Amino acid sequence: MKKVSGKIKEYIQPFERTLAVKELNSIAKAKPLGNPNEVDFTIRTNTQLKLLAERLAYWESVSTSTESRVTTQSKREATVNIVRNGIDLDALKSILPFKREVPLPNRRCLRYGTHGIHEYRGKFFPQLVRSLINISGTTKGGLVADPMSGSGTTMVEANLLGCKAKGLDMNPLSVYIGNTKCALLQADPSKLKAEYINVREAILQPEGRNNFSLKYFCSLPEKDQEYLKSWFCDEVLRELDDIAQILGTVKYKPAKDLMWVALSNILRSVSWQKDDDLRVRKEVRLDVEIDPKKEFLEELARSVRAILAFLYQNGPMRKFDFEVLTGDARKCAKVWDDVKGKIDVVITSPPYATALPYLDTDRLSLIYLGLLPRPEHRSRDLMMIGNREITESLKSEYLLRLVDDRHKLPESIHALIRKIEKQNKGTNAGFRRRNLPAILAKYFFDMRDVLFGVYTSLKPGGIAYFVVGNNHTIAGGQRVDIWTAALLTEIAASLKFKVHESISMEMLVSRDIFKKNASDSEKILVFQKPAL
Repeated sequence: MKKVSGKIKEYIQPFERTLAVKELNSIAKAKPLGNPNEVDFTIRTNTQLKLLAERLAYWESVSTSTESRVTTQSKREATVNIVRNGIDLDALKSILPFKREVPLPNRRCLRYGTHGIHEYRGKFFPQLVRSLINISGTTKGGLVADPMSGSGTTMVEANLLGCKAKGLDMNPLSVYIGNTKCALLQADPSKLKAEYINVREAILQPEGRNNFSLKYFCSLPEKDQEYLKSWFCDEVLRELDDIAQILGTVKYKPAKDLMWVALSNILRSVSWQKDDDLRVRKEVRLDVEIDPKKEFLEELARSVRAILAFLYQNGPMRKFDFEVLTGDARKCAKVWDDVKGKIDVVITSPPYATALPYLDTDRLSLIYLGLLPRPEHRSRDLMMIGNREITESLKSEYLLRLVDDRHKLPESIHALIRKIEKQNKGTNAGFRRRNLPAILAKYFFDMRDVLFGVYTSLKPGGIAYFVVGNNHTIAGGQRVDIWTAALLTEIAASLKFKVHESISMEMLVSRDIFKKNASDSEKILVFQKPAL
């Protein structure tokens, strides 16, 4: 056994330090020696230094008495420093991959590679996912899954660790973003660069509109056209159509998909949608100059540089096995029937109970990109887990289930629902608060179905990590806490999962446009399917 020293990243949070020690222990099969408050640790291990450097998420470097290596993760994060203020694309290629000196980040970096190509509420920390794959013991060729895959962070990190990945989400935009992010990991940088230059030059050409027509816009369903006209001024629709028609000429699919994702990411800012509001609420801004082409080119340039830097640093990468489908997490076992009992690890972040209007947030992108027609939004939204809305028929269905399937939910959930009903009784509570008992019943029945599907899909001994937050409501003028993490843990135990100690997360200050909606309390729940 050889002595190996490791330096942990100095700026990470306490819960991440806990994960850092766990992942080193899992890979090196040795417990790190050192003061938990220090950044330097020592182990004795037979694990190769190269493997440690390739896999670790929260470590800056590893070394022996004769060799030192900056971790692959740190190098990937360092590419963000290279492109932060813009850089000539030829110059970018000339300095990557890093030779000797690596401009290591001195602060948190979450948007390296493909992780930063689209704003997304409730986005995972990539390093968190990477560390959990390591801690689970999943090695190259293993199968990682996420039944509520969001923007695809789990799939991207699984692929980067050489694992196969399966994702599932009800939101077609999420599925599109996730597939695009994964495909770009194996993109040809020369083709990506060439397509970017061609598109940029085409957009910057002087406009000739004598016989102008909204060719792309008119290809959308009429009801979608009518709706979009109420959210964009005529000039913006014309400019967006210019961009869309140019994107239609792009032949290299990874580049084309990236460009559509970039276009999606600017729609909020060039519309009359309130910029920092989760729901689509109008704020007509006639006194503000809106330049869609300028915003698109800036967004695309930033994304292309980040991805090219990542590709230049990593070099040619093998073809990854990934699949992100539009589908219902409650039916994940059926969707993943071909790998039933074979998934090594599930890493997911389910919605909080009544927390976010996920589909509604992306309404304009779903319509403009032709991913989901406007008339279908409400029915899809009502199907989504954690939704705040409920129809009278669904309300009746789930209140009846509380009686007929009472045994399927822990008594603590029934007690919570009874408490809210009692406190709201005889008050002038609004319809959302009056509906909350049924909404909570739906949420926990739905999550039970998800947990059952995950249990079925995991291999014996496989682990599921659920990153979930707690929230609260007001009933009868009093605050009622919804301890989602503890309640989901009770459901998991009732399904015969082995429950391990959870890990509390200190919520990081969000820098995205949804930061005012962030929760301040999250836990990593750890559930294991018993081994045979």
